[in-house]
Amino acid sequence: MAENHSSSAEDEPPRHETRFERADRNFSEILQELRVTQAGVQILFAFLLTLAFTERFPSLDTTQRATYVSTLLLAVLAAALFTAPAAVHRSLFGRRAKPLIVRVSSRLAGLGLVVLVFAVSGAVLLVVDVAVGRTGGIIASAGTLVACAGLWGLLPLLVRRAADKDRESDTPDDGRRSRLR
Repeated sequence: MAENHSSSAEDEPPRHETRFERADRNFSEILQELRVTQAGVQILFAFLLTLAFTERFPSLDTTQRATYVSTLLLAVLAAALFTAPAAVHRSLFGRRAKPLIVRVSSRLAGLGLVVLVFAVSGAVLLVVDVAVGRTGGIIASAGTLVACAGLWGLLPLLVRRAADKDRESDTPDDGRRSRLR
């Protein structure tokens, strides 16, 4: 049986798992990721819900109210996308569909991150607009969008490319190319 080895995972023993074992492991990893993002969405959503009941809320202008409602709805959508994998899993439980559940859940989580970046940017826009003015809000929101897009989109892409490059240049002693699972 061929041994899987990678220079970026030298401490990991090779995995000899079935398709369903791999799917179980991957789903568990997705759930851990969702726990992190879901906590952030819940905090953002709670913050947005309380804003409507503050004394200053009635003084918001039309643009600020539109930003508030849009951001609130984006936070709701992000929360729905991050909880949807549980519903998918529940509906397909016991049907040996875990690989499909993992693929769908991964896509839902990715879409949830895209929606979340807009919700976070909208919240920053609203808060900074109210605190220091519209121009500051727009600049802060754009900076938030760029930072999150860079850290959540570009950075993983660069890390993946580096890992692929390392994997391609790593040749085990027996001459076979290594591969990650």
